[in-house]
Amino acid sequence: QVELVESGGGLVQPGGSLELSCVASGNDWGLTVMGWYRQRPGNQREMVAMIASHGTTKYGDFVKGRFTISRDNAKNTVFLQMNHLTPEDTAVYYCNAFIDPDLYWGQGTQVTVSS
Repeated sequence: QVELVESGGGLVQPGGSLELSCVASGNDWGLTVMGWYRQRPGNQREMVAMIASHGTTKYGDFVKGRFTISRDNAKNTVFLQMNHLTPEDTAVYYCNAFIDPDLYWGQGTQVTVSS
């Protein structure tokens, strides 16, 4: 079993920045891809960013260069630096991790962008 714990969410003004963190613990041998998804009110969960253990990244189209995903393999931690936030980025952000053949999810952290 693997546990994912997110942190770093909160309230930020439009144009501001936040950094989310997610730590994987437990039986994490074989951890490969880690990523972030989000679920905006009234919408389905969507992919924000993903990163493989060797560093290859992928972003959702809406990111448009504003977010950066990174990871510390030694600490099984993935980060999401979010800049130029808009109210449309308000959502619950979920961390996930793929350890073949299972996909694990964190509990989510709320990000609210509002003035």
